[in-house]
Amino acid sequence: MKVKAIRSEKRDLKFWKTLPERETGHYDPKRPVIAVNSRVEYQEFMGFGGAFTESAAFTLSEAPETVREEALRAYFSKLEGLGYVLGRVHINSSDFSLENYTYVEEGDQDLSTFDLSREDRWVVPMIRDAMRHAEEPLKLLASPWSPPGYMKDTGEMNYGGKLLPQFADIWAKYYARYIEEMKKRGIGIWAVSVQNEPLATQTWDSCIYTAEEERDFVKHHLGPVISATHPDTKIIVWDHNRDVLVERGAVVLSDLEAAQYVWGVGNHWYVSEAFENLTALHNMFPDKHILFTEGCVELTTTSENAVHNGYLGSWSNGERYGRNIMGDFNNWSRGWIDWNLVLNEIGGPNHVYNYCEAPIMYDRNTEKLIYNNSYYYIGHFSKYIAVGARRLEISVTKEDVHAVAFRNPDGRIVVVAQNEGFIAELSLVVDGEGLNINLPDNSITTFIIG
Repeated sequence: MKVKAIRSEKRDLKFWKTLPERETGHYDPKRPVIAVNSRVEYQEFMGFGGAFTESAAFTLSEAPETVREEALRAYFSKLEGLGYVLGRVHINSSDFSLENYTYVEEGDQDLSTFDLSREDRWVVPMIRDAMRHAEEPLKLLASPWSPPGYMKDTGEMNYGGKLLPQFADIWAKYYARYIEEMKKRGIGIWAVSVQNEPLATQTWDSCIYTAEEERDFVKHHLGPVISATHPDTKIIVWDHNRDVLVERGAVVLSDLEAAQYVWGVGNHWYVSEAFENLTALHNMFPDKHILFTEGCVELTTTSENAVHNGYLGSWSNGERYGRNIMGDFNNWSRGWIDWNLVLNEIGGPNHVYNYCEAPIMYDRNTEKLIYNNSYYYIGHFSKYIAVGARRLEISVTKEDVHAVAFRNPDGRIVVVAQNEGFIAELSLVVDGEGLNINLPDNSITTFIIG
């Protein structure tokens, strides 16, 4: 079998360097091995994507048109970029908005003032432009960070608080109205999550649900409303970290009345790399799906003029992406949605100075894009694993080496291997056929076999 390899490595800052094509043949059985058994298949791959936050859309609105188009091609074009097919949007404002906002006037109890014109300024045009570059329809996940303040026991959108019971049905109808308005704009909403990070009281837009409250909101309000108004739109629960994913997901999914409305469970990467929790939940509820819905590198800043902690652009940021992507896929995740698509050179704008890194950033001073290594790490998967691919059984016997394997619909096998240690001499073996390979220290390599 012919083997093509594409590599990115820290030591000479090479990105997507194509290596000479080789044939499988003799390999050294004494070497550590990456072994693939293509006779055992697992979940189907849905693709990669990122978030159309107001901050991302506003940042690109500040860029020259040629730079804006470059960024969109870099993400959504399969030929020139990462081939993104997934996306995420926020219902009402998030921390990555210019300020707190909702779509209704204060106290509106029948949604008669519902107005999506705020999103028409930046977010909707960005999504439409992304759709021009994508080679297939985008699957968009819509997530709320907070209901309007008057619907909560705190009276405000920030600092947590809870949805007041008397507003539960109105809040469920709010999701449906958002889906309807986006549809009028030619934008389909594939799924909604109940709440972004329902266990976190943040200084920005946030709202708290216990597992039982989330279950009951889905069972009695959101599920029936979405089923009646937009039956093709999925519902995702949890949408928070892996550490308690099993406990949170199980409370909802073990209730058959609530579970009938739920497509699956979303997870973020903050706090925990307990990838095994995804498999545990899958084994409990194998008919439900798992989707990575948010992750980014957070930057330590507290004001517009603060100095970053030096983490911006670090090679380990890309390695964190690669390790988490492989960990999630090897534990039943269907797809991977990154956080902000684009941010400015300091990791904003953000209305509470919660700055973060994005794979692509726009430098307002030079009017050029910054491509962080996370962009290239994502590309080692998204450019070569096709939608509809099936994950394959894989084993790795070398410490600090991570790997994942998929079979594409055309029959070719894609293996992505990441070495976070020193140079590694291994054998890559697929169904008994293999070759000797070397993985440079701090590198990621994509092998295409067949």
